[in-house]
Amino acid sequence: MQRVSVDSDVTVIGGGLAGVAAAIGAARAGARVALVNNRPVLGGNASSEIRVWVCGATAHGAQKYARETGIMGELFRENQYRNPEGNPYLWDQVVLDAVRAEPGIRLCLNTDVRDVEADGPDDDRTVRAVTGWQMDAERIIRFTGPVFIDATGDGLVGALAGAWFRTGREAAHEFGEKWAPADEDSDMLGSTMFFYTKDTGRPVTFVPPSIAKDVAATSIVRNRPISTTANGCDYWWIEYGGDLDALADAEEIRDELWAVTYGIWDHIKNSGKFDADTLTLEWVGSVPGKREYRRFVGDHVLTQQDIMNQTLFTDAVGFGGWSIDLHPAGGMYAEAAGSKHLFPAGVYHIPFRSLYSKNVRNMLLAGRDISASHVAFGTTRVMATCAVTGEAAGVAAALCARDTLTPRQLADSQLELLQQTLLRHDASLLGVEWRDPADLARSATAGASSELRELRVEPEPGEPTSRQPLDGHDVGLLFPVAPAIDGVDLLVHATEPTALELELWATDGGENHIPVRLLDRATAPLVPGEQWIHAPFAHKAPGGVNVVVLVRRNPAAALVVVDRPGPYGVLGLVSRTPGTDAGRPQTNAWSAEELRRRSPVFRVLGESDAYRAHEVTGPFQRPYNGPRLWSSLPLHTDPEPWIRLDWTEPRSISTVDIIFNDDVDLDLINLHHHYTPYPVIPELVRDYRLEALSADGWQVLAPVTGNRDRRRSHTLPEPVVATALRLTVTATNGSAWATVVALRAFDAAQ
Repeated sequence: MQRVSVDSDVTVIGGGLAGVAAAIGAARAGARVALVNNRPVLGGNASSEIRVWVCGATAHGAQKYARETGIMGELFRENQYRNPEGNPYLWDQVVLDAVRAEPGIRLCLNTDVRDVEADGPDDDRTVRAVTGWQMDAERIIRFTGPVFIDATGDGLVGALAGAWFRTGREAAHEFGEKWAPADEDSDMLGSTMFFYTKDTGRPVTFVPPSIAKDVAATSIVRNRPISTTANGCDYWWIEYGGDLDALADAEEIRDELWAVTYGIWDHIKNSGKFDADTLTLEWVGSVPGKREYRRFVGDHVLTQQDIMNQTLFTDAVGFGGWSIDLHPAGGMYAEAAGSKHLFPAGVYHIPFRSLYSKNVRNMLLAGRDISASHVAFGTTRVMATCAVTGEAAGVAAALCARDTLTPRQLADSQLELLQQTLLRHDASLLGVEWRDPADLARSATAGASSELRELRVEPEPGEPTSRQPLDGHDVGLLFPVAPAIDGVDLLVHATEPTALELELWATDGGENHIPVRLLDRATAPLVPGEQWIHAPFAHKAPGGVNVVVLVRRNPAAALVVVDRPGPYGVLGLVSRTPGTDAGRPQTNAWSAEELRRRSPVFRVLGESDAYRAHEVTGPFQRPYNGPRLWSSLPLHTDPEPWIRLDWTEPRSISTVDIIFNDDVDLDLINLHHHYTPYPVIPELVRDYRLEALSADGWQVLAPVTGNRDRRRSHTLPEPVVATALRLTVTATNGSAWATVVALRAFDAAQ
């Protein structure tokens, strides 16, 4: 048996997506990182061992423009390119390759951390080392370093270090949470186990194992959906153990989940109620997917109010958007529905103070054990959001190690450094302005070969159109206002004389892309046939906002639609519910799926500044009160558009960062929840040429073909002294417009 010592700047314990993102984030920020995982594969609940969908801020499309960027965004895009069918084994390799691509990470798989060395008084603890047993190598490894990240999910490292934590549900009075119970209790969300099936094309019998349960004798068949077409996470409701101890009762919980899993399959195959003769089991999980255990106490405890009010914290380092999604402690045996959901109007913010321990001075938190109440945990627990907290914790840990700071000291004195570093990494951060003084582009003047100034979609001569009925649902058109509009025209069709009720709504915040607050109303009379109608809505917003023109349902009318997308940032919305709450659209009950890559025919009156060249040097790099990017005119008008930066004096440039548009409204997922047909997102620029204007004229710095990344950083072999930079787009991956989010330049001396 070997004994090995590993000293690192940052030690990350836990190899789920939170730990993976933490390790990659820390390594990219310059740290030497040890990533320690107790399983043979990375990914945690998302791995092929458990196979949970990676859900996040998009909430399966409920939230708009919400897909994660940064490390989680890279994993989504790479999986879409390499594994669009959602094979769980290929997903494992996508995650593993991302870690192996970072030379600063030492990966220790099959290493179970069991011992933690920590000292100090109860309110000021310090972790000195953690020790793990690498079972396949029969090796004991002691990990030392100045900073540790607990990304274990269950919070084992923090608990052994003496970190303060909570379990169960807080009483409503503690944080004033409406969804909390009247009295505190020990109930939690339970664990889950999945199975996959396949059709063999010939009859297959099933002899149930002894552990199989007769589910027909339980409430399951009455209260939960069982189907021959369901697979994997479709059975998210196979949940047990919320009223037990997820650790002390782990063996019982696993066995009960197995019993019900095989019992459900026995019911499908042998009850005579299903057409399942040729179906067989392809895979059954052996490791339950845990939802909840310890939640550590940080300097801020995230609460229901923070989520629903979308509090923009001064120390925001990430965002989420999944609903507050709570399950009954009885899980699959509960008479109540398997889950209940509460959505904010858009995404919400996560503060850095929730990502470090209140009483362990050198321990950061990542994933489902961050500082949150049970109710708030109902949304932060999903894995893409866990990865967002992981990247933020990892970058923070690297800065702490480099500058000999505690996380609290970083929060107090170097918060700007943390946020700007995250933004440069293109992390999932919203509403925080880019203002890095090292960015030379901030002092440049931006110009372009063309700019999109008119928001309109009209049929080309001979182009076929279709119709979006208004008989059962309201339909909205989201678009940016910058600096003003004078009205909106819509092309509609009526089957009889009628009138359409039109409304103008504010979204009330850059986080939101749905109607939230009514601004104006109008009525448009219709005659039978196709016709343009005018919505006389004037609105001013010099700094830029989004608005929604809402067309109320009318069985005699429909919007005319073309089967191509409109300009980026314009979105068609269809109400998901047949009713409204006192005339107000229900919170986030809006779908963009019906009109995805299709557009109502419309004209917004008034020139738009939302797509001007200066957006590439602006403060935001995600849609926030507008699209926040430069867009060329359509490529058939400007076939090789360019964007450029000009300085009044020569600048020494060593690195150029580009952030392209990867359509963060497109909902990507790792497994089989849905299929997305694009291996590469169409809005991404495919081929481009980066040039600098020096005393010798224009010189090519980087000719690029086949790009499929959102963020590209070009570090030059030698600094170039230039008075201008130019980015010329020679092809996109399918979009009719060239769009660029940010163009930045840096001098190595800064």
